[in-house]
Amino acid sequence: MAESAGQSRNLVSFGPFILVATERRLTRDGVTVPLGGRTLDTLIALLARHGQPIDKRDLIAQVWPDVTVDEGSLRFHIARLRQALGDGKDGARYIATLAGRGYCFVAPVTRSGDRDKARAPVAVGFTRANLPSRLARMVGRTDGVRLLSTQLVAVRFVTIVGSGGVGKTTVAVAVAHSLNESFAGVVLFVDLASLSDPTLVVVSVAAMFGLPVHASDPIRGLIAYLRDKRILLIFDNCEHIIGAVASLAASIFAAAPYVHILATSREALRVEGEHVHRLESLACPPDEPGLTAATVLAFPAVQLFVDRAVASGAHLDLTDADAAIVACICRRLDGVALAIVLAAGRVEAYGLQRTAALLDERLSLLWHGQRTAPPRQQTLKATLDWSYELLTRPEQQVLRQLAVFVGDFTLDAALAVLTNPAVDQMLVLGAIESLVTKSMVASDHTSATIRYRLLETTRAYALEIDLDDTEFANLAARHATHYRHWLEQAGSELPTLSDAERTLQLADLGNVRAALEWCFGPTGNVEIGAGLAAAAAPFFMAMSLSTECFRWSEQAISALDDATSGGREEMHLQAALGMSTMLTRGTTEAALAALERGLTLAERRGDAIDQLMVLLPLQTFHCRVGDYHTSLPCSERAAEVAATIGDPAALELANATLGIVLHVMGDHRGARVKLERALLHGPGSRRTTATYLGFDGYNIAGIGLAGTLWLLGYPAQAIERARQAVNDAAGLDHPVTLSIVLIRAFSIFLGTGALQIAEEHADWLMSYAQSHSLGPYLTAGQGFKSQLAILRGDVQDGVENLQHCLKELHAMRYEVVTTAFNVSLAQGLGMLGRVAEGIKLIDETIQLAEVSGDLCYMPEILRVKGFIFLSMPQPHRKDAEMCFRRSLDWSRRQGALAWELRTAIDLATLLAEQGQPDSARTLLTPVFEQFVEGLDTTDLKAAKRLLASFG
Repeated sequence: MAESAGQSRNLVSFGPFILVATERRLTRDGVTVPLGGRTLDTLIALLARHGQPIDKRDLIAQVWPDVTVDEGSLRFHIARLRQALGDGKDGARYIATLAGRGYCFVAPVTRSGDRDKARAPVAVGFTRANLPSRLARMVGRTDGVRLLSTQLVAVRFVTIVGSGGVGKTTVAVAVAHSLNESFAGVVLFVDLASLSDPTLVVVSVAAMFGLPVHASDPIRGLIAYLRDKRILLIFDNCEHIIGAVASLAASIFAAAPYVHILATSREALRVEGEHVHRLESLACPPDEPGLTAATVLAFPAVQLFVDRAVASGAHLDLTDADAAIVACICRRLDGVALAIVLAAGRVEAYGLQRTAALLDERLSLLWHGQRTAPPRQQTLKATLDWSYELLTRPEQQVLRQLAVFVGDFTLDAALAVLTNPAVDQMLVLGAIESLVTKSMVASDHTSATIRYRLLETTRAYALEIDLDDTEFANLAARHATHYRHWLEQAGSELPTLSDAERTLQLADLGNVRAALEWCFGPTGNVEIGAGLAAAAAPFFMAMSLSTECFRWSEQAISALDDATSGGREEMHLQAALGMSTMLTRGTTEAALAALERGLTLAERRGDAIDQLMVLLPLQTFHCRVGDYHTSLPCSERAAEVAATIGDPAALELANATLGIVLHVMGDHRGARVKLERALLHGPGSRRTTATYLGFDGYNIAGIGLAGTLWLLGYPAQAIERARQAVNDAAGLDHPVTLSIVLIRAFSIFLGTGALQIAEEHADWLMSYAQSHSLGPYLTAGQGFKSQLAILRGDVQDGVENLQHCLKELHAMRYEVVTTAFNVSLAQGLGMLGRVAEGIKLIDETIQLAEVSGDLCYMPEILRVKGFIFLSMPQPHRKDAEMCFRRSLDWSRRQGALAWELRTAIDLATLLAEQGQPDSARTLLTPVFEQFVEGLDTTDLKAAKRLLASFG
């Protein structure tokens, strides 16, 4: 290796290793470490420029001076060297990779003879006691400290930027301690918080070195002293005198090549050589149900909270029940370390629940921390006061006004709300830019559109600053108006968005809610609120927020007067109220009245889309109350209107709902045509108006087709189609659609004998319905569990629970599943010997099916009636046979091969028991032979066994 590679005759030591370059020997604790020649050359080259970055090309030139190699060879030997040194094990760090640049040897190094050659860097008055003690336990910052330490060694000048209380000083002190040995203890910590005069910055630093200060040019002597010293300088709390600190740091960086500078500030110094490291808040658990203690304790914010709560005397053994509370506290405090420490200190006095509640009262701004903390960090208010006083008057005004936003907002939203004839747009733009720079407003660059937000503690502080009542009313009105306009555009685009884009849209939901709260509050504007609620209705329905849709639609309608009623806004509100009422409270008369009022207004306007927006919910209402004779013409009319719109999603949904109605009424072949037409263009064609109505047409058509295929005699296709529909619906993150699909999927799995799969879907339905306040669907899920209990032999409990579910469903007027439940209940009554009750229920069910048009189950109703006749102490075989033959007749007229097979099995069994095996075989064989798939399903296996028993 060339001499220019930096070989030294001196002994070099680092960690437990000693390198003697002249002997090409590396030892660890006296034992030779075997290294290949090139690997050893790589180590020697890195040590020759210890603490300085080496470009990959320079390193290759030094290690392979006469050979051409690629970067792969260098990476190989770097990896071998790291393995030999144990780099990364037990906290040991030797070689840092500098992305896009090269490598740097970062561990402290001692050379024999260094002590004689180097000038002493420590001046009179400088002592190691200047560096504050590091925290006994620092949470969530270990990787950041390691990264900063490596970066600081490599680039020499780093500023840690972040909001007040986020932990900048804590991290800076930890970095200083990690590098203390590397700088031989020559670390100077300069706390600038107490300085108010910028001219004293240079004087204070010089005095800490014990240097005389020359009034004419105080910086000259300081630079002359530092020019050949290897020192780590830490400038803490620079923001209030940032100009003076920036000038000093830039001068030192340029003139003193061995000085490394670490600064902390709420905004960057913005000078040559500076590298900014933005310190983010501690990571918090997501806002998700079912968080456990083990899950939340994996997040640094929770770790800090628990650690500080226990240290403050609280007996906090975090349980799963506590996990959600602590996670919520940490999220509310945005992971800001100081805020979390202050909140944790309240747990011993108030407990978790009360501490969380106090956050809503903004009392946390005045909570006191440690007595030894700097005054600006004694309370959150003091910290924020410090930052607020550093703002210009325009910046203070914009910050106060930005508090009208809840959560994220875009720059366009801020300009629309804050700009008015008295406020120039450029002023607002400049203020927001400055507030971001000064860490008072957070920015998120993870998406194509930059989003901004005030941390919750900053927003609470800003809300405490009084605004003129008129100014606030105007601000709130512009805020509500902006989000109305946004909703009118986003409401139509939302269904077409990807999951990631939809998540971004959801970020604005908090602002919509806040605007609605103001509009309908004591000082609000109900006229703006009515328009906002109407615009929000499709958004709420598309996101399955039925409870909120009901609340705001009802409130907006009640606020309409003679001047504002009767228009398009009321039409949308009535449609939304009717649909959301159905989903949350059942098919009540109030829901019907709202839908009929909406249809009247839509017809008066003559707009096809408006009519469709009401016709489809109205059709759904009649289906849910079991009035299919009324629902069919409503569905046919909706399909006609949809055909005139030219919207594939609208036509898809209209065909899907019409197909479902035809299926329920027993026209399975007609249903198949409509449902396949709804699926014609595939899933990519939808997503424009369909989810406006509360469910997705493509998935409804898919599960409807699955049920139709099963009855037509295609069980394997039905099962596959049902699985696909469930998967598609689950991927939509749309609870109403998924609930409807799960209800129909359960019936298919139950009908094909897949009881375990059916039960899993029932459990899924109940969990989803409960978490999204979908009362009828929850009761339906409970009824499904009762059906399974009866089939599995737990007949008594199954019957009692099913009777209770039916009572609740009748009260909610949700009759979609009651025919199927009546059939199961009648069968259970027969199994219990309660024959008279079973026959009575069956006859009532037949009558209701004929009146309502719910004829799909007629073959099964008649089959079960025959089963009950056979369950009597003295079986009524002739009555049973008559029921079975009527069932077969209904099955054949409907083309319901699945019902026909099931009845044929029962009738063939009866004939065989009566000594007519040939007649039984003649009956069952042609039905069985029509099936070309699904031979492993329960009914087909039973038919095969029965045919085999005939010999």
